[in-house]
Amino acid sequence: MRDPLSVVTDAFTSFLFGKVETTRLPVRTSTGQAQAVYLPTAAPGLGDSGVIIGREVYSGKGYIYDPFQLYGQQLPAPHWLVLGESGNGKSALEKTYVLRQLRFRDRQVVVLDAQGEDGVGEWNLIAQELGITPIRLDPMAALDHGIRLNPLDPSITTTGQLALLRTIIEVAMGHGLDERAGFALKVAHAYVNETIVERQPVLSDIVERLRHPEPESAEAMNVAIDDVRAWGLDVALVLDRLVDGDLRGMFDGPTTVGIDLDAPLIVFDLSHIDRNSIAMPILMAIVGVWLEHTWIRPDRKKRIFLVEEAWHIINSPFVAQLFQRLLKFGRRLGLSFVAVVHHLSDVVDGAAAKEAAAILKMASTRTIYAQKADEARATGRVLGLPRWAVEIIPTLTPGIAVWDVNGNVQVVKHLVTETERPLVFTDRAMTESSVDLTDDALRAAEREAEERAAAFVEQHVGDSESTVA
Repeated sequence: MRDPLSVVTDAFTSFLFGKVETTRLPVRTSTGQAQAVYLPTAAPGLGDSGVIIGREVYSGKGYIYDPFQLYGQQLPAPHWLVLGESGNGKSALEKTYVLRQLRFRDRQVVVLDAQGEDGVGEWNLIAQELGITPIRLDPMAALDHGIRLNPLDPSITTTGQLALLRTIIEVAMGHGLDERAGFALKVAHAYVNETIVERQPVLSDIVERLRHPEPESAEAMNVAIDDVRAWGLDVALVLDRLVDGDLRGMFDGPTTVGIDLDAPLIVFDLSHIDRNSIAMPILMAIVGVWLEHTWIRPDRKKRIFLVEEAWHIINSPFVAQLFQRLLKFGRRLGLSFVAVVHHLSDVVDGAAAKEAAAILKMASTRTIYAQKADEARATGRVLGLPRWAVEIIPTLTPGIAVWDVNGNVQVVKHLVTETERPLVFTDRAMTESSVDLTDDALRAAEREAEERAAAFVEQHVGDSESTVA
């Protein structure tokens, strides 16, 4: 029972100053309780270790990604597929990602740069900034003592050399080698490796032996020497293109001395090669196998192998088979393969559908920039994206993409710093865009796009588990 004096005092105070409010304890809550009240903040992130990509559109949280940090617990494979039409920000994402990865001392990057203008590759500016000279593969320059890569380099195993030779021939012919042609190639390759010891064997040695096989080869198979010569004739004609045809100079001599495979960034400039010719997949196969045997080593370094115009690899069953092996071995050797493709239909509807599906399955991270509605639906079916993500892809503006990291799907705005901007937004990248906006108008358009995307995601958050039929 309260003291009578206290009751009188409270009554008098209330009369003069108004009713006295009841004192309450402060409210205490946990992060989990706050997330339960405001659901958009409850989506799990990818951790706080790695490189900053940008921010999640719907929540504003920073988006951090690193396949080497996530591999094992959140990622079954460290490989990454980047999709989207030109002018939407793929190049800027790739370049800033590489620049930010190189801040870690244990990271090393190889780029196959298949795009460019004004006689140089798209990565030329970044290479110059880092004091690196790109490895420019150019048939015309190779004739004047340019860069050469030897498919018969002694650093490549005998098995690897034979597999590479078969791939070159099969890509050029458009079909696999039959048993007789394969036998002629195998015999010629074995003879060259056994008899030439004073120098590096080269492709012209293989061509010469195919045209003039040893009698012992025919005797071993109990066939006429003319038959063995006939078996290897088509193979010799294909390899002759690399020796004395339009691709001469790049692969018909010993590997150029002095290629620095210890540099933090290694750029293979393929911009002088017609990207629509048969030369491009052949070139990528040779570079890929050469790197597999000379660059990837079982040390503590984490390696990133980024391939522009990667449909040349995925869309060829023979080249894809070589890269499948590279990707499988890469997981235990600390290799992350980044494939950049404009349209998924370029690869899944081609002759290498089976091989393409295998490589896509290894890519546990998928980043999809704006695509047309029908292309987005096809992409969603192949990749198993949530319905809401498929519906939002056609509405995305440059710099915003759907990220699917092993089922964790977010809409992410890529952020570029002022220091990075001059390096990643080259003249070519800017002219790809179909919209010419002032800085103020561009920022306003970006804000509007982010708000529209955020509203869309919040509206469809309950449908995030459903996938495209």
